[in-house]
Amino acid sequence: MLRKLFRKTPLAWLQVKREKTRLFVALAGIGFADILMFFQLGLMESAYVSATAMHYRLRGDLFLINSVSDNVQTIKPFSRSRLFQTAGTDGVASINSLYLGVGRWRNPTNRTFWQVQIYGLNPSNPAMDVADATSQFNKLKMLNYVLYDQAARPDLGNVAEQLQQSKPLSAQLNDLQIKVTGVFTMGASFSADGNLIVSDSTFLRLFSERRPDDIDVGLITLKPNANLKQVQANLKAKLPNDVLILTKEEFIQRERNYWSQVSPIGVIFGFGTVVGFLVGTVIVYQILYSDVSDHLPEYATLKAMGYGDRFLIGILLQEALILAILGFIPGFAISLGLYGLVAQATLLPVKMSVDRLVLVLSLTLVMCIASGAIAMRKLQSADPADIF
Repeated sequence: MLRKLFRKTPLAWLQVKREKTRLFVALAGIGFADILMFFQLGLMESAYVSATAMHYRLRGDLFLINSVSDNVQTIKPFSRSRLFQTAGTDGVASINSLYLGVGRWRNPTNRTFWQVQIYGLNPSNPAMDVADATSQFNKLKMLNYVLYDQAARPDLGNVAEQLQQSKPLSAQLNDLQIKVTGVFTMGASFSADGNLIVSDSTFLRLFSERRPDDIDVGLITLKPNANLKQVQANLKAKLPNDVLILTKEEFIQRERNYWSQVSPIGVIFGFGTVVGFLVGTVIVYQILYSDVSDHLPEYATLKAMGYGDRFLIGILLQEALILAILGFIPGFAISLGLYGLVAQATLLPVKMSVDRLVLVLSLTLVMCIASGAIAMRKLQSADPADIF
């Protein structure tokens, strides 16, 4: 079997490299298709990662949210009394709460307005683990003091640099004068240009229409030996269906599902990936079809010498695999560079992953093999009688 395969391979390679211009066009087409797929999938994943950045930082084992909430940016508050009802349940060690809101940040330099995500928490018992903010939470005990996300988009102002010159830095948020007392790192998302952390008291001043007893996320920490699924089941039986009780994994997946299935982002980027796949399929098919057409007399000669369709089809599929691998290499290399440029320009977490590399390589192989399979029909029409 291996001897047969190696005996066919040189012929397939000679066919591929014979027409240099055709080979270049094929590799450019496949590379373009791969770049398009890498680009769409990378942006889609960055949307999911940035949308769930907060979820991974939450302190707790189970989480309560309003059952009609779709995602964090449009989250609906619920009564704190629901959280208090969980406190007496077996296995529950402690409870906590978090306020969420979308605010209007005013650039301190050019006075333009930008959208930011605001997190309101108790500085003495913070609901989030933010590595470079933990030591600064005590500063938030002073009213109207905030921590600023230094990974926010530059349009919000050069706050981190200005803070070194003037600390605290005066700024405007929701038409209220506030003071930036420190920075942390979280990163922008598709729905917010930056993030701010404030105390629960400051949050209620920024959103004066909010009632203190209406919280956005309830956090439940379990005792060390508690059974997570059992406590979750007990809480679901105990509480009315106006709230959801989710594990961290379920909370994260719910957010990802919104962005992939409900919001236009998942549809747009998914459609772009499909378009890239189809473009590559058409290009490879045209190249292979032209190659077969140009060498149809040679294929007919091989048939006259006793070689069957299986042998000829093997050559065509090997050509398709060679094109797939050669076209994938530059597509992957260029995509890495584009990821760096996009991440620098948008501050979104656009990074290459092994899973995405394997996925696009697999799609490229399928794309080229499918093109070869379609072109086989022309190859099978090669008739030895045509050359006599």
